[in-house]
Amino acid sequence: MRALVIIPTYNERDNIREVISKTLEVDPRLDILVVDDNSSDGTGEIVEEIMKSEGGGRVHLMKRPGKLGLGTAYADGFRYALDKGYDCVIEMDADLSHPPEKIKDFLKIIESGEADVVVGSRYTNGISVVNWPITRLLLSFFANKYARWMTGVPVNDMTAGFVCYRREVIEKILKNYRDHFPNGYSFQIVMKFLAHYMGFRIKETPIIFYERRSGESKMSKKIIREAMIRVLRLGAKRIWWKIKGGPR
Repeated sequence: MRALVIIPTYNERDNIREVISKTLEVDPRLDILVVDDNSSDGTGEIVEEIMKSEGGGRVHLMKRPGKLGLGTAYADGFRYALDKGYDCVIEMDADLSHPPEKIKDFLKIIESGEADVVVGSRYTNGISVVNWPITRLLLSFFANKYARWMTGVPVNDMTAGFVCYRREVIEKILKNYRDHFPNGYSFQIVMKFLAHYMGFRIKETPIIFYERRSGESKMSKKIIREAMIRVLRLGAKRIWWKIKGGPR
């Protein structure tokens, strides 16, 4: 089984070498696609150096002209994965907040046929987040409760960005909804919502989430507002689909 790890980047020069190195060590079947939004700190150039010196043909770079958003970065990465024939696709942050070694668990679950989507979850065994201020932790925890309640999706960590999708999930979602992805972090909620209501099986596996050590967080009040509004729309869509008999 061939798997592609998609890592969106914007100014991640302090982290990108380590996250690539640790990910490549996990499993020889893993390739990496860095989707870089024209980082001003030279992140893309570092990835190009890695590709030439130590990538072994397993590291790839997609350069985009500017900061176009997380959702479109993943959508572009998904299309690349389908074009290149990968069997599953993994979303992962560049800031080392997601432990690459957990990808082994993702692949085992997918290969066993137990699930079509595997979510690296911060909220399955209590709360597993390290070094977040209490205000951000509470905001994230209750935002996920709100998203689960509004959407009806049985996932505790709806905003999780460490996720593995079987190829068939991506194919079906892109075929039907390729022009409807939000650019912000609500993209993660939308993907789980669509996968669930299209009949795919989602399984959460616990991870320990570490706050970034270097660089700046991309979270903002604008992103939070967008996610709140998006969840309301998904709640309305859920009701509409229930009346109409599911997604079309």
